[in-house]
Parts: sequence; C-alpha cells; structure tokens
Amino acid sequence: MSLENITIDRALRDPNLLGAALGTSPTWDTWIAVLRAAFALPMTESDLATFKQVAGARDVPEKRVRELWAIVGRRSGKSRMAAATAAYMAAFGIDHSKLSPGEVGTVLVLAASKAQANAVFRYILAFFESSPILSGLIETTTSDEIRLAGNIAIAVHSSSYRTVRGRSLVACIFDEVAFWRDESSSAPDVETFRAVIPALSTTGGLLVGISSPYRQAGLLYSKFQDGFGQNIANVLVVKAPTATFNPTIDHTIIEQAHREDPESASAEWDAEFRGDLSNYIDRRVVEACIEPGVYERGYVRDYRYTAFCDPSSGASDSMTLAIGHREGARAVLDCLREVKAPFSPTDVVNEFAAVLKAYQCTSVKGDAYAVGWVKEAFDKVGVRYVPSERNRSELYLDALPALMARSAVLLDNPRLVGQISQLERRTMRSGRDAVDHMRGMSDDLANAALGAIVNAPNAEAAKRTYYYGPKPKPIFTDPLSEYR
Repeated sequence: MSLENITIDRALRDPNLLGAALGTSPTWDTWIAVLRAAFALPMTESDLATFKQVAGARDVPEKRVRELWAIVGRRSGKSRMAAATAAYMAAFGIDHSKLSPGEVGTVLVLAASKAQANAVFRYILAFFESSPILSGLIETTTSDEIRLAGNIAIAVHSSSYRTVRGRSLVACIFDEVAFWRDESSSAPDVETFRAVIPALSTTGGLLVGISSPYRQAGLLYSKFQDGFGQNIANVLVVKAPTATFNPTIDHTIIEQAHREDPESASAEWDAEFRGDLSNYIDRRVVEACIEPGVYERGYVRDYRYTAFCDPSSGASDSMTLAIGHREGARAVLDCLREVKAPFSPTDVVNEFAAVLKAYQCTSVKGDAYAVGWVKEAFDKVGVRYVPSERNRSELYLDALPALMARSAVLLDNPRLVGQISQLERRTMRSGRDAVDHMRGMSDDLANAALGAIVNAPNAEAAKRTYYYGPKPKPIFTDPLSEYR
C-alpha cells in the first residue's frame, strides 16, 4: 500500500493503518467529522450536520486550518485523539520539501503532566505497533520519543515552552491545555503558544489543542472567545459536551455529578467554562513583596517570632515550616523550609524543632491535619503544636490585604511565588469565597508562609522582648540550592 495521499479519515478507519488501534466504533464519528472539516476533506450530510452542531454554525473551512481547538467534556477520547492526530501527522501529514537535508521534523505533543504525557505516548506507540504497515516505520524508541524513517520524530513531554526551542516542528498537539501549570510562570499556555507558532510557520505545520474547559481565563478561553462560530480561515474552534463526542457515556454519571457540584459538572461534562473561579492574586503583586536575593533572615533578639507549619505524613505532600515577625505595619517572613516527600515525619519534626529553637519559638501553629500525631511529635522535642483556628482558605483571604498593600515582606523563593500566584478564588453556593490551589498543583509553601504572615503578632505584642540567655546561632541556608 502506498502511504502517499492518505487522508486522516481514511487512516483512522483503515484496520491496516491507525484504525488497527482505534477500532471501528461509531463513537469516533464526531471526531472524524471535525477532522474532515479541519483538513478540508469532502463531507457527508451527516458530517455537515455534526460540524454545524459543534462549530457554532460557522462555515466549513475551504482549506486545511493551521490551528484546531477542540473544547470537549471528560471521557470524550481527548488523549487518544491527540495521539491519533500526532501519529497521522508523523506518518502521512508532513511536507518533506519543507525540511532541509538531514533536518529532523518533529511532531511535538505537550501534556498537562508527566503522567498524562506518558499515557499519550503509550497511545501513539500503540497506533504504530498495532498497524502491520506503520510498525515498519519505527526505527528507534525511547521513553518519550519515537524516531521514524525519513528523519521524523514524535516527542511527548509535559508542557513547557522550553521543550520547543531548537526543534523543527511539523505539528504540535496541546493535550488538556486548560490545565497546564508551571510555578515559574503565570501563563505557561500562552508562553508555549508564542514559542510554537514561529516554529510551525516555517514548515506550515498544524497546531491542535484538545482540552476540557476550566476557568474563564487563559489560552483556551481566549481561543474560544475569538474563534468559536467565527469564519476564520486558518483557525477552527469546536466545542461540545461529552455526550456529543462519546454517545456511549452513562448519562447517570453526568446527572449525579450535576447534583453534587453543578459548576464543576458543567465544565467537566458539558464543556462550559467555569464562571465561579478567578485568580487569587496577580503574580506581579506577589513579586513586588519580595526582597530580591534574600533567602533567609537570621534571628534578631529585638523581635518576637511566630511560626506556622503545614505538616504531612511524608507519603506525597511536602512538609513545610515558616517563621516570621512584625516590624510596625510590616509582616516579615524570615525563614521558609520545605522537605519533599518521601520522608520520615519524625526526622522532619526534629529538623524543624532545631530551626524553631534558633528563633526562640517554643510553639508553632499549624494546619489541623492529623493533629494528634503532629502534636505528639512536636511535644517530644519540646515544642508546643497549636492547631490553627483558621483553615487554609481563611488564612489566604486574611493574608490578601497585606499582600495587596505590600506590607507583607516575602523571601526570594520562586516556588513560593508560583504557589501563591496560582491559588484560585472560588465563590461557593453560600455566596462566600474560598481559596485553594489549582488542580494538579500544591500549596504547602504558600500555606506555611501566609500562615506565618497572618499570625505575626500585632504591634503591641511585637514590642521588644528582653532575653538574657545566650544568643542563638542563626541558621543560614539557601533553600533554593537544589534548584541552582
């Protein structure tokens, strides 16, 4: 069989090509109708009706688009279709005349996390290995790359604009782009998009974004606002609930999700962007509270210090400690420690106790998580553990005025900045606001640091205290040393 002029719909349905792994189920009909439109292929009356339903009644593109954005609900086959599109572009969709002799053309797939990237990679590999024809194209494979005959590579990574640099991209797939997170950036999706477009422009490559929607912000939401239902020649945006792309879904699951959390279910199953979520604080505001180059402040006898701990069992989350004091109207963060899992909780408590004693802290407030063992562990090392009367959401809301007024002074810690910047503010059914970390992110450092800021003693309590014992030796370490 000649591999020239194989269209994407034929490749997906042919049991000797990509159809060997995809199967012949009609559940893929909506996806194939969308891809026919994106590649400007002939469409049946059924295809046209489906296309109008998911594309906002826009006209079918007259030529293959440069960007395809699919906003769909959960369990719609997003990752498998991302893998199938990547496999097709690598095997059939490349104009080799756009590549110089010896140049490697790369189909790059970026996913929301390493685990998700691994899942997409396995799907892609299965598309090739399941086909009696395409399996012969594989030259070598690694844990995240498939090298094909003809100087073509398929690379799959977790999302980062850094993975784009130095590659000749012939196609790029953004998988679950609404959920991309990066503690070093407030807009990793936008930054990666800006890095990809020039790399694709020289090869005439295709960009495909496939994702469930999330909040009303970010690249995917921007593409939806600008392109859904609009007759833009080079951009196609489609949007539909799970049931449209996967008619076999059990509707009782969706109905139950709507009863339990209507806003979440609307996004996850109905493909509607959430209107109840917003940023907690702008990254630039947080960065303005930092003293550059100050990683830790030593003990000064003139101040009274308070400490806050976010404990962990050591299995998955980090255990963190923050120490701060007040100088007039300013709440100052002096020390921030993080121990990443896995670890022994007892060993970490002993380590934190030494830091607390260096700052003359005989007690530490903390998250009420598993307070029994935490209190007992600190008691054994002579430190009183006091459960916080505020939960983490209340701490974040109480810390916000100090951050906005720049009366909170933070340490130069990029992970801390990233965690605070990516907190989300959500309006609950009761009308009250709650703050928590984004899905897939952590907030252990943010919880400890803002807990120390909020609990810094007021002006009266923070007046100079006299201590006549030996001055403790400050502990100076660079908590960022492992990242340097």
